[in-house]
Amino acid sequence: MRYLLICTILISQFIHSQNSYPKDYFRSPLDIPIVLAGTFGELRSNHFHSGMDIKTQQREGLNVYAVADGYVSRIKVQHYGYGKAIYITHPNGYTSVYGHLQKYAPEIEAYIKEEQYKNQSYEIELFPSANEIQVHKGDLIALSGNTGGSGGPHLHFEIRDGLEKPINPLLFGYHVKDTKAPRILGVHAYPVGNNAIINNENTRKELRLTQNPDGTYMADKIYASGNIGLGVETYDQLDMAYNKNGAYKICTTVNGTLNFEYDFETFSFAESRYINTLIDYPTYIDNSIKIQKCYIEPYNKLSIYKKRNDDGVITINDGLSYQVTMEVSDFAGNTSTIIIPIEGKKQELSNPITSNTENKGDYLIATRDNIFSVGNASLFFPENTFYHDLFINLKTEDDAIIIHNESVPVKNNYTISMNISNKNETDKDKLFIAHVSDDGRLSYEYTYRKGDLLSTRTRDLGKFKVAKDTVAPVVKPSNFRDGQWLSNFRYLKLNITDDLSGINSYRATINGEWILMEYEYKENSLTYDLSDIDFKDAANNLEVVVTDNVGNSTTFKAVFHKK
Repeated sequence: MRYLLICTILISQFIHSQNSYPKDYFRSPLDIPIVLAGTFGELRSNHFHSGMDIKTQQREGLNVYAVADGYVSRIKVQHYGYGKAIYITHPNGYTSVYGHLQKYAPEIEAYIKEEQYKNQSYEIELFPSANEIQVHKGDLIALSGNTGGSGGPHLHFEIRDGLEKPINPLLFGYHVKDTKAPRILGVHAYPVGNNAIINNENTRKELRLTQNPDGTYMADKIYASGNIGLGVETYDQLDMAYNKNGAYKICTTVNGTLNFEYDFETFSFAESRYINTLIDYPTYIDNSIKIQKCYIEPYNKLSIYKKRNDDGVITINDGLSYQVTMEVSDFAGNTSTIIIPIEGKKQELSNPITSNTENKGDYLIATRDNIFSVGNASLFFPENTFYHDLFINLKTEDDAIIIHNESVPVKNNYTISMNISNKNETDKDKLFIAHVSDDGRLSYEYTYRKGDLLSTRTRDLGKFKVAKDTVAPVVKPSNFRDGQWLSNFRYLKLNITDDLSGINSYRATINGEWILMEYEYKENSLTYDLSDIDFKDAANNLEVVVTDNVGNSTTFKAVFHKK
């Protein structure tokens, strides 16, 4: 009964917190039912998802509308990230964001193109004044698309407050059908500190779960002593979608008393990389599973926590029994419950660790600058590169260097500098620093050269080497051929690829005049809208120069006919 009373209080507090957001101010950005491919706060690589991804029926070109009156305060066009995005500031202090757009409404498109041609750049960021592009609720502002880092057609939609903090859009009254409780894939117990023991071990322990007739889960009893923490592997599915989304709220109670709780109401972009302190990062790297920790380590700076008694750490005393209840809920309130019985018992380690292999190498203090050397390379780790202090292992292997291992999360960029004085002088302009995957694949790291020193700033750990790229990009026409009449064509398209260092830049002209071509890296395509020019002459000379990241260039030339 006491547990039910606590849950009732928590639910009422949750509903009350939702009431602080206007529920009928914003309309839907689309005129189709909202079905989500991604939810707010969902765990992504190195960040939390900052909005909701609305499915667009597996197609592009759906009308996207302003969700309320306001003005266009920002427009950003980029190859990656949100692709084509638009930001609208509203009189109530919130800003709505629309990403991965195919194109903008005609008047907005014309405004952007004028600036793109003026700057001779496809990628552009604009900040119109409050009286330049005003919109009303329901105005068409764009068509949905798949630009930028999108993995398929959808609309990325956000609502931010006046401090640019994203807020869960569902708090503003958007209805999404959801009758399914989050799915529990696993529950894990962690010893916190060297003196903690769980079932005679001092390592993470996955708990065996059985499901009760009422749908709750019961974990096998564990025997423990000292401080322990819990973690859960979970995802949520909404109705009419197969996507594995994130849970909204997780809380634990110990013997009926609320001990720990966090939810995804809001967060700041500045703290998003602290996701790597929420999840069990080494297990994620080694096993590709994301366990969300229900306790807080000292270097975790997230603001999502609503309750954190002893930072969620549970102290287990000898001879006492504990019942821990974990609840995982989605935004609609569907909840999965796990009951974890724990008995306090002094134990001996079954496999005591005689030496700590992690405590080898150079000691790095996270709160200050650190400089190390390895082979022909020097490493500069500015303060706060890492979340915490660590012993960092550095070594050489053939012509490569190995910087620790990828199971340690990196918060901020550090610098690798590699000496190339021993390389052939004629090759030096074609050299770059590459990250080497476990299967030997090379990935370009943005490299700059000063004399005989190559440098890069990166967040990656692992193996690095100096690589050479002497092969220029390949440029081929995609929907036309040299000398062809294109009178009935709307677009001109080329295919561009590079075998190693990757595409760095492109520049296209027709009859010597710069033209706006759109690069879609997912399709390796460059597209030009033929309506941009009022063609005067039948014969037109197209020239496209594509350059890779070490300066190899290919010039493509063709003549096409159009009036």
